[in-house]
Amino acid sequence: MPQIPAGLQELTVGQLSARSGAAVSALRFYEAKGLISSRRTAGNQRRYSRDALRRVAFVRAAQRVGIPLATIRDALAELPDERTPTREDWARLSEAWRSELDQRIAQLARLRDHLTDCIGCGCLSLETCVLSNPDDMRGGLGSGSALLSERGRARGG
Repeated sequence: MPQIPAGLQELTVGQLSARSGAAVSALRFYEAKGLISSRRTAGNQRRYSRDALRRVAFVRAAQRVGIPLATIRDALAELPDERTPTREDWARLSEAWRSELDQRIAQLARLRDHLTDCIGCGCLSLETCVLSNPDDMRGGLGSGSALLSERGRARGG
């Protein structure tokens, strides 16, 4: 991993990329989404403060566990004075994200469990397939728009 001189307080986009492991295009994207910020030099070059390294690490760790960028941006915006996230910040935020992750894990487990059935039949029926039409509570009443037919009966037609 490339070393950054201790006295260097600002990093070029290339230095931030090399040190963080994030592609230059990803860093520009993060900046456009408000996850990190830079200042511009007189020559219009980006310069990032050293704390951008920790913010990029925070963003990438959160992305790896499936947290959407908008949620990450909101979490970073909650930090006072746009400071660098600490271990305590990560613990607090990751605890808040735990239930969402647990729900996703449960959903993926259900999909995995039904995948074998789907491969076995191969139909991918839009009316009955648990992969194409999950959690269909009205599917047992027949295909088509049950609500439309109920409205039609209420009007006498």
